[in-house]
Amino acid sequence: MDKTRTEILIGKENAEKLASRHVTIVGVGGVGGYTATMLVRAGVEHVKIIDFDVVTSSNVNRQIIAFESTIGKKKVDVLKNMLLDINKNAKIEALDYRLTADNVENLIGKTDIVVDAIDCVADKIALIVFCKKNNIKIISAMGAGNRYSLPKFEVLDIFKTHDDGLAKIMRKKLKEEGVARLEVVSSSMPVQYKSEKGQVGSISFYPAMCGCTLAGEIVNKIIRGEL
Repeated sequence: MDKTRTEILIGKENAEKLASRHVTIVGVGGVGGYTATMLVRAGVEHVKIIDFDVVTSSNVNRQIIAFESTIGKKKVDVLKNMLLDINKNAKIEALDYRLTADNVENLIGKTDIVVDAIDCVADKIALIVFCKKNNIKIISAMGAGNRYSLPKFEVLDIFKTHDDGLAKIMRKKLKEEGVARLEVVSSSMPVQYKSEKGQVGSISFYPAMCGCTLAGEIVNKIIRGEL
């Protein structure tokens, strides 16, 4: 992969930092797929991706891995091939598993930071609690659905979020688990759709912006020497 343009911007030393760090991304759908792609394009070369799902037709409207040609394929396999097509020298570990409280320790392993892009609240909590107990850096994606206005995401502590339904649920459960702080990417833009059946509406650019914000924050953490 030609890193000329990146090195012009951040310098060769910082580009080498990016290449040496290891990032684990759990959940590679709408948000996590964009996070992984932007990290590898930025020069991160050691990435673990974890997801148990396959691409479906309903994913095509928002997921970077979803095309008519990939429907029915394992998400981690599709994404791994995409990432290697960006940088053939990247070390991509793809794990076709659903992360739960029972297997989180075996799946995460050694890493510089974990990205939580999981949809299921119980699995998100299991991952966060494990990382907090083991002093593993983690950043979590909050809600990216039910909106179509111009997206605005920010990085902040989950206990300072507002107008984010997922974050509201997570705050309560994290308090029960004794987690006092969690860095998240969240949007306070008003929800524009509510379903009585609990369905989540989505559009192409909201999960993408959330994923890009996550990637941007990780890249800047590496450049700042925080990872």
